[in-house]
Formats: sequence, C-alpha cells, structure tokens
Amino acid sequence: MRGRVRLTWATGLVIGALMTGLTACTGDSGGSGEDKAEACADGTYAWSGVRREQRLTALSDPIRFKKKTATYSARLEPVGDTVYRPSVTGTPEGADAAGVIKALGKHLKVDEPLAGPSETERPRDDHYFESATGDHFGAYYSWAAIDLVEADFTHTCGDGEPAKGHVRTWEGTGAGFLPCSMSSDEEAGRLAAEQTCPAGSEAAQDL
Repeated sequence: MRGRVRLTWATGLVIGALMTGLTACTGDSGGSGEDKAEACADGTYAWSGVRREQRLTALSDPIRFKKKTATYSARLEPVGDTVYRPSVTGTPEGADAAGVIKALGKHLKVDEPLAGPSETERPRDDHYFESATGDHFGAYYSWAAIDLVEADFTHTCGDGEPAKGHVRTWEGTGAGFLPCSMSSDEEAGRLAAEQTCPAGSEAAQDL
C-alpha cells in the first residue's frame, strides 16, 4: 500500500437488508428451538467465491508545488455518492450478521476485524490527507479508497439442510499522497493519478 495510510472506520448504523428466504440450518430433529439455535451457532462455514475490490472514494484537485514545501493538507472531494454498508444475506438460524462477518474475517486471516453491521462509510466533504514527510516539489496526487470484500458461504450444522448466503463488507479504508513521478501500487491510486497528474508523468503512464 505504497503512499497510503489506513484510516479508522467511519461511524454510523445501517446494515444491508437481511434476507430470510434461504433455508436455515437446524440441529437434529429432536430438542427445543433454543437447542437447535445453539447447535447452529456452533456450525461450520465453508467459503467460496471470495472477491476483493478496491474503489476510489475521494480525490484531490491537481496538486502542484512551485517551491519546496515541508507540509501540506490535501482536501479530498467525494467521488460519487455511494454509501457503503456491510450486508449479510441468508443468515443461519442461531447466528447473526456480526458472527458471519467475523467468521469470514477468521477465514481470510485479516489483521484487523472486517467492518461489522454497525459500520457505514459515506461520502465526506471534510476529508483531508495531511503530509509532513519532507520537501514536496512538483506535481502530486492524493486520494482515498475503500477495500471491499465479498464471499459466498454455506453453513452446516447437525443433520439439517445447509444454509447458503452471501457477505459483503470491507477490510479497511485509507488515503494516499504521492508525487506524480512515482506510480501507486494500488488500483485507486492509479485511477487518481490518471485524473490529476500531468500527461506523460510516470504515475499517469503506469496504467
């Protein structure tokens, strides 16, 4: 993630629609409903179709330093009006959306927890990236991004029918700042350079 710093999750409370139409996993045919729910909470997840996608969420105007500048604060304007909310469809009986997302994070062996049901990432008009790393000179670009992840799952427990569902969340958000003489190793950074760096610069050519 050259040139990008991870940010903390945004605040908010919305979760995508939970679909209950899929068959939920149940325990053995005997026992109470509470027993079955507990059995399903201890079920096994199988994951497939894991997909990761990085999206550009904010972008600065073209940045040009005519003389050496030690510090700089880049204002990042929202790109589009998309509001990101974690969602889980097909939540197994005895489990909840947070548990499903946590299970996906364990499967992916993530360093930080995936965004949970109470997280929301929305366009911000007061989004800045501050740099104080040395003498800035020439053309630069700055951006913000979100690292989305989604996957299909099958949850099995007891002798019941497996429950199938889908998770969509994100691994993190962050902002970057680089000279146009240096290309980004991230998709969002390359898109930012394409839009704001001078034609012919290394960052704008490496697409």
